[in-house]
Amino acid sequence: MTLSYPRLSRPNRARRVAALTASLLTAGVLAACSGDDGPESSVDAFLAGWRSGDLQAVAMVDSTGAKIPAAEVSKEIKELSGELAATPPALSRQGEPKITKNIATTTVRVDWSLPGQTHWTYDRELRLVQGDDDQWQVMWEPRVLHEQLTKGDRLGLRRDTGPRAGVLDAAGTPIVSPRPVVRVGVQPSQVTDIKKLVKDLDGAFKAIRPALVPGVDLADLPKRVAEADPGAFVEVVTLREDAYKQIKSRIYDLPGTKFNSDKIDLAPTREFARALLGSVDQAQADDLAAHPDRYVAGDLVGHGGLQGRYDERLRGAPGLTVVVERPAEDGKLTPTGAELFHREPQPGQALKTTLDVATQNAADGALRAEPRRSALVAVRVSDGTVLAAANGPGSAGENLAFTAQVPPGSTFKMVSALGLLDRGAVTLDGRVECKKTFTVDGRSFKNSDNFELGSVPFRTDFAKSCNTAFASLAPKLGGDGLAAAGRSVGLEGQWDLGVDAFTGKVSTGGSPAEQAAASFGQGTTLVSPLAMAGATAAVARGRFEQPKLLVDPAPAKPAPPGEQLKPESVAALRTMMREVVTAGTASALKDVPGGEVYGKTGTAEFDDNPAHTHAWFVGWRGDVAFAVFVENGGASTDTAVPIAERFLRALPKT
Repeated sequence: MTLSYPRLSRPNRARRVAALTASLLTAGVLAACSGDDGPESSVDAFLAGWRSGDLQAVAMVDSTGAKIPAAEVSKEIKELSGELAATPPALSRQGEPKITKNIATTTVRVDWSLPGQTHWTYDRELRLVQGDDDQWQVMWEPRVLHEQLTKGDRLGLRRDTGPRAGVLDAAGTPIVSPRPVVRVGVQPSQVTDIKKLVKDLDGAFKAIRPALVPGVDLADLPKRVAEADPGAFVEVVTLREDAYKQIKSRIYDLPGTKFNSDKIDLAPTREFARALLGSVDQAQADDLAAHPDRYVAGDLVGHGGLQGRYDERLRGAPGLTVVVERPAEDGKLTPTGAELFHREPQPGQALKTTLDVATQNAADGALRAEPRRSALVAVRVSDGTVLAAANGPGSAGENLAFTAQVPPGSTFKMVSALGLLDRGAVTLDGRVECKKTFTVDGRSFKNSDNFELGSVPFRTDFAKSCNTAFASLAPKLGGDGLAAAGRSVGLEGQWDLGVDAFTGKVSTGGSPAEQAAASFGQGTTLVSPLAMAGATAAVARGRFEQPKLLVDPAPAKPAPPGEQLKPESVAALRTMMREVVTAGTASALKDVPGGEVYGKTGTAEFDDNPAHTHAWFVGWRGDVAFAVFVENGGASTDTAVPIAERFLRALPKT
């Protein structure tokens, strides 16, 4: 078929011939000039209108030269764009239009932004025809959008998620890997008594050991069942296979219950470094709202901990395919088989940690029975690697092990004693009176259970944890002496572990009463279990080394190693920390097998009520230094020390 286009009027033809002659004389190439009469402005207006959805400023014709309403073209562009319509492409004119008689052609670059920072870019030819009024009109057809599109087609986007990479332990083995689970649900049409069903399920879930934390909330189950389709699967909870087997006999035959087996990425146990690792779940509503270009419904997304912080690295990039679809007779879009663009899925990159599975299991097991918020951090003395980061069931997903900001109580006597020894203010056997009370500027300090020892060697004050002795020694540290001692073992440092961590804040320059309180871990001094584990490892090692958690990717700016601690000070401090176990407040640990245990107990008041105290224990055995913290745990001998004993007894013997 021969196309006919509007002919130029005689005066217009005369002007065009004159202009054309001048152009040929100066250039030898038939190209459009930039000016009011050229097609460039029409091309640019069309590209702007394509992106904005408003083509009212552009004259449009079809391939036969018949005029088309601009609104009709805008609508067709949106329809053709299909699943990509919400993100119109970037459009740019490439070079100058070429003109042959009253037809101009130009190249347009089309650049679609696809999920995962992927670009689908190609060039299209755009034709324009000059009308009787000299106005350049865009010739529209679906091929302008893509050469394989015809009227009625739609662009569709298919995503193929690649394998999510694992978080690896120190041995390079994935900590989180696919493990069997059972999704417990309810089919509304088969429920005979919803109240009884809720009661029976609740009793069964509460019988699981170790207990589910947080528990399964069934309060809205009746409402969800009532609102669901009769044949729907209303999910109640996803259980690890071993937990499901514990209660299968109690719930399998309940009227309405249904069960789907699956595999999802999980750690070895429910509590295994849970707060540190985070979780991997299907994309939630807030994920989709915050990152519509990154996630779609059904995607697996990391939430919290390492899984959340390194989600992009671990998940990689999805495979993408742009296809052509066409409505079938029933109106449903059906692929035509044409693929216009394809990118293979890019697998995620693994995250290698220093966590040791046996040590982590021991730490988690030691905290398992503690209902209060609690944490245990273990660090290898020889190189500073974090072996375990455990948070008890009561921590509800919060990584207290790294981020708690709490007073250290008498565990800080380890730091105070180091400062005093460095200054020559005390010796192991030099006598320091342990009074029942000691008053500074009208503020009275006392010991736990109001004990007093009289004039005893400093090593005894330390082993028995005499607050008044340390309060009396505070002036010998000076205004900044305690903070200096703290910094020598890494506290307040700029650590880079690749995750959030609080390295402590040590009291400095306070009033005499504040200095007295700070000497035994009260006052304004704050620490985290990780900070205290790092400080304890520094004493055991003789030099501070920043705790390390990530091997790959390695943190960019880890803190440099500290200076060597004074050997004579460290030797005396180690002697006293051993006597805490053999003849002091942690004597419950003296018969723990596996080697000599060194440590320091701590009870820390945290508000105006002296009965409200955190419980602490810091120490080491062999190459493992650790810190135990129990929020509002009362006396350390009742809570933190028994946890330390469970941990040490569960550690592999080396």
